[in-house]
Amino acid sequence: MYDYLAVGSGLFGTVFAHEATEKGKKVLVIDKCQNIGGNVYTENIEGINVHKYGAQIFQTNNKKVWNYITRFAEFNRFTNSPVANYKRELFSMPFNLYTFNKIWGVVTPQEAEDKINEQRAEIIGEPKSLEEQAISIVSRDIFNKLVKGYTEKQCGRDCKSLLAFIIKQLPGRFTFDNNYFNALYQGIPIGVYTKMVANILGDIEIRLNTDYLELKGELDAIADNVIHTGHIDAYFDYKLGTLEYRSVRFETELLDIPNFQGNAVVNYTDRETSWTRIIEYKRFEFGKDAEGNDLPKMVISREYSSEWKTGNEQYYPVNDEKNDRLYAEYKELAEAEKKVIFGGCLGEYKYYDMDQVIAAALECVEKELV
Repeated sequence: MYDYLAVGSGLFGTVFAHEATEKGKKVLVIDKCQNIGGNVYTENIEGINVHKYGAQIFQTNNKKVWNYITRFAEFNRFTNSPVANYKRELFSMPFNLYTFNKIWGVVTPQEAEDKINEQRAEIIGEPKSLEEQAISIVSRDIFNKLVKGYTEKQCGRDCKSLLAFIIKQLPGRFTFDNNYFNALYQGIPIGVYTKMVANILGDIEIRLNTDYLELKGELDAIADNVIHTGHIDAYFDYKLGTLEYRSVRFETELLDIPNFQGNAVVNYTDRETSWTRIIEYKRFEFGKDAEGNDLPKMVISREYSSEWKTGNEQYYPVNDEKNDRLYAEYKELAEAEKKVIFGGCLGEYKYYDMDQVIAAALECVEKELV
């Protein structure tokens, strides 16, 4: 008999499992996939560590989380400085003085701020859509070139029809700093995320290729409590309806060249280019293999955002009024489940950065295992 069954071997489930084990609890971790790690799973291609479910760049200002996760992995000093490609024009991301100079020819922070304020003035009153919200933050010109097309590809909807709250802020600064996250702690784990997750799990029992919902009765019978990081609507057999997601499709290529685009991340912000961004994975580890040798080949992935369909991976919840209302109804049902704790992105129908997942798991441990 187990004290806890952790459904899913992503960061929430594995951190909870580790902490519960440290406190003397017997834990079983299961995952319907054939590998551990959830969406931070990585695989090696020609010496290049490829992030199977899209680029994962760890960043946080939470010292507690940083001190915790660095117990299980040493991190390199990778800093995310993406480039925006708008119809073959290249711009710095986040929006900074390089960006403003290229768009308007301004050279000082005050000139840039004056230009932005001039264009913000077209929005009168409270923004009613994502488009109005974005313009009120960064200006019409920047919205048109660097926000509109990218966001519409990501969301599959016109910016005029998207709710304003989806964008609360946009990355911009009146300096030449192009550190996208600007977080105190950031990097990529040396030895990659899969190894880090394995270190978190340690000797905890794991069963892969095990679908909780297919074996629910059998698995519930062997555990006192369940940590469920899968889909909250699937747990309840979609009886209230299906929560909507956006999915991402990857086209991954191995290229017999050492350099393809010159940067780890390039966002394609025009609406006409079908992909949202291209990733060069080896740049996350500075183009070197584990022995420090230069890698002669390149693995790239083009990312395409799409509507989610059954069988696809779910990446981003569609947090509009309809879906948030439906989630609130499922949350009521979840709170009535006495032996089940719902956590993580799918369990809480919420987009989490990695550090937020870890913080939420540690908070859950503190509440559950006092």
